[in-house]
Amino acid sequence: MSLRAALLVLLGSTLLAACAPPREPSVAPGPTVEARHRGHGERLAADPRVGRYTSSAWGFSTVSYWIEGDEGVVLVDTQFLPSAAEELVEIAERETGKPVVAAVVLHANPDKFNGTAVMQARGIEVLSSDPVRALIPGVHAKRLAAFGERYAPDYPAEAARPSGFGEASTTLHLAGLELRAEVLGPGCSEAHVALQWEGHLFVGDLVANGTHSWLKLGHGDAWRQRIDELSALRPRFVHPGRGASGGPELLEAQRAYLERVQALVVAEHGAMQAAGLEPTRSRVQAALARVRRELEHEYPEHRFAVFLDIGLPAEWRRVTAAGSGGRERVGPHEAVGQIDDEGV
Repeated sequence: MSLRAALLVLLGSTLLAACAPPREPSVAPGPTVEARHRGHGERLAADPRVGRYTSSAWGFSTVSYWIEGDEGVVLVDTQFLPSAAEELVEIAERETGKPVVAAVVLHANPDKFNGTAVMQARGIEVLSSDPVRALIPGVHAKRLAAFGERYAPDYPAEAARPSGFGEASTTLHLAGLELRAEVLGPGCSEAHVALQWEGHLFVGDLVANGTHSWLKLGHGDAWRQRIDELSALRPRFVHPGRGASGGPELLEAQRAYLERVQALVVAEHGAMQAAGLEPTRSRVQAALARVRRELEHEYPEHRFAVFLDIGLPAEWRRVTAAGSGGRERVGPHEAVGQIDDEGV
């Protein structure tokens, strides 16, 4: 099945204990599941202490990162498929010659947390903020229903249970590293963590480089606030959840993208109101189709345009609610169909 078809299926539906880290690479407790296609890993040319692993398209080309410390390795996000999580650990340990001792989940999407149990079984501590942890069971239940049978046996049956470091931003002391975990509010998910270390900023899907963004929750305004907060950290390197790493220009590009999406939706919404037209299902769909075509024209290299099919309706609902004091003239899903999801 093609990646686009896979995405259409999607749209249809404690801090580390104070003990010495292991000195040998972690060992899997049992046989692994072979991934449909192999992913690949590489070190960052500008700073080889940081590496990135990208899964196969079967795993949605999901990027996780490793950071090499004096006492081991820390991973950023745990992958969508357990087999990819195992491969991620193996590559990171092979590249560094050091054990993976911890991982940090940045937000409650399956491509960030699904590999948690695999890593915990290896003795790796997996951490996230309490707000992110609280979202995981509900998101997992939805995604298990959508993906469990199709990816079996390479999909976790139980919800991930990372340990928590609390509700506030904090410094994590892991693998001889001091990592600043910034606890953030809504964006592409309802809660986020951004991980900061020596000029590197790991942002998850708050930044999409070369792909359309996951706008389903309709938090465009809050998302732009998140970008402002990230920019205020003045990173030298920005590492997104999909696409190539870059510099602060990725934050500016993400802000511009969000502003453009909102401007196009507002323009269509305003034109319909100015013409005195009732926002019927067919009219709203036609308006959003025009917005999608324009975005595809303006961003021809962006992948996953199918994300717009659910993100643009959410933006329309946000604009409608803002213009009616929070009361939508069309029900939240009436004009565009209902999909209940938190992202890949």
